This record gives sequence, structure tokens and C-alpha cells, in this order.
Amino acid sequence: MRRHRERHRTDRVGWLRAAVLGANDGILSTASLVVGVTAAQAVRHNILIAGVAGLVAGALSMAAGEYVSVSSQADTERADLDLEKRELATQPAAEEQELTDIYVRRGLDPALARTVAMQLMAKDALAAHARDELGLTTELAARPIQAAVASAASFAAGAAVPVLTVLVAPLSSLAITVSVVSTVCLMALGAIAAAAGGASAIVGAARVAFWGVLAMAISAAVGTLFGTTIG
Repeated sequence: MRRHRERHRTDRVGWLRAAVLGANDGILSTASLVVGVTAAQAVRHNILIAGVAGLVAGALSMAAGEYVSVSSQADTERADLDLEKRELATQPAAEEQELTDIYVRRGLDPALARTVAMQLMAKDALAAHARDELGLTTELAARPIQAAVASAASFAAGAAVPVLTVLVAPLSSLAITVSVVSTVCLMALGAIAAAAGGASAIVGAARVAFWGVLAMAISAAVGTLFGTTIG
């Protein structure tokens, strides 16, 4: 008998969201920085330095922010598990009833719910309560280091797009070239993320393109203003 396996889009929404957010942020923030500095009439060397600095600073900022955020989540999960361990040690009957009530609310009749709760607690009481009472599983447990590395890597990958464009684009059309290349990449990311999530790729691409173009246009205006003022 062949085993029936289902693959749902929600299985990948977590890592997909993080990867797309990091890469999108890397492209948009670095491209906006590059466009703004270019509009201020900077030379290529200074533009490149600004782009690389933005890449490094952004990647480290993403890593630090993600690490702190996920570490806080991990601390909360550990505190909840410690509390659950104490309750299982001191109030096993109450914890069994709590698990039984959960299964009754999910649709089992009381007798069956009691049997299921007893059997699961006999096998691994803490795991049963972590999963069904707290909503915690090994697969979805908070991993601060992994989250920090993934966020930094995705940001750096995205930020590399405008930085590499600075190296090859003519200086006379650098701002427009970086803007176009970055917008195309943003649209591709938006389309891929939307399609993977079951939404419209066109809507996803248009949404991210709108905000990307707006951010770069404002950065260019600021760069032009300061370049004119300082000059």
C-alpha cells in the first residue's frame, strides 16, 4: 500500500518569508543607498564603498536583530517547558485532565479523549503537553543562531545585486541602471514568493515593485538635494 503524502504551502511559509524578506531588504536598502549617493554626484569609488558598507552593516544588523528576537522566543519556550515540567511533577492528575479537555474540545468523546491523554502521557508527558497545550514542536522550535545566519545570508545575497551593478554599469547611467536591475530582481522575488504561497505572481511582483521604486525615487531626491546643497 502506497503511503499518502500531502505537501502544503504552509510547510514552507516560515523559511520562505524569512528568505524573501532578507533578500528583498538587502536589494532595496542597498540599492536606495547607492542611488542616493550616486545622485549626490559621488565618484564610483565612493559609491562602491557606500554599497559595500550598506551590505555589511545591513547583514550584521539583520543577524543581530533576528538573533535577539528569536532568542527571546526561545527563552519564553524554555520558561513554559520548565513550568510544565513542574506541574507534571506536582499535579499529574490535573495535567492529565487538562490534556483530556483539549482533546474533547477538538472533537473526541470524553472517554476516548481520556484514553488518548493517558497513553500519550505514558509515552512522553512533556512532549504531549508541549505539542498540544503549548503548541511547541521540535521542528518549529526557536533556533537563534540558525535564524541569524539565514537572515544575514539572505540580506547579503540581495545586497550583492546593486553592489555588483555598481562595478559594471557606466557611471553616467549608474543610478538608472541600479534602479532598473534592482526593480527587476525585486519583482522576481515578489513573483516567486507569491507563486510559492499560492497567490498571484503578478500581484506579488507589482506590490514589491511599487514600494521599491518609491524608496529609490525618494533616496535619489534626497541625494540630489544634498549634493546640490553641499556643492
